[in-house]
Amino acid sequence: MAQHDADKADNVDWRLDQWRAERPDLDPSPMAVVARLQRACRLLEREIRDHFATRGLQLWEFDILGTLLRSGPPYRLTAKQLVEASMVTSGAITNRIDRLVARELVTRETDPTNRRSVLITLTDAGRELADGAVAGHLALEARLLAELTDQDQHQLAGLLRQLLIGLGDHAPGNPLTPDD
Repeated sequence: MAQHDADKADNVDWRLDQWRAERPDLDPSPMAVVARLQRACRLLEREIRDHFATRGLQLWEFDILGTLLRSGPPYRLTAKQLVEASMVTSGAITNRIDRLVARELVTRETDPTNRRSVLITLTDAGRELADGAVAGHLALEARLLAELTDQDQHQLAGLLRQLLIGLGDHAPGNPLTPDD
């Protein structure tokens, strides 16, 4: 364990040590960030997925229901707005909306002001489910981040925002304004 305390080594340190031994001519330091982001995403997603499963939800379902809930009354967005708020294609959104309609968590109707647009609205059952899940979700995220101080979390959030903006991420509906 060349560049870290062996007592505080993680899986990525182990891999980096292997790369340094096998290819001493290369600097694997970018892997220290990217691999940790990838591993953290997988570990966090597993915990979050398991949490939502206890409420009968899949992660993607909460993503859509939560997006509609945080949009405020009347808890309605166009399918296009849902695509912009997520990282999936319009075809994937259509399939997901179909499944949520079948569960009676959302309704779908043609926009009376624009017949080419579809409006997705949270039903009372969908609102109740999303509203009930959000507090537990936030408590879980706080627990998952408990190894970091508030200052660490604030600093990490800022660094990740900077990285995302550099990678081209932006707030839905406004490509010139970064999403806070």
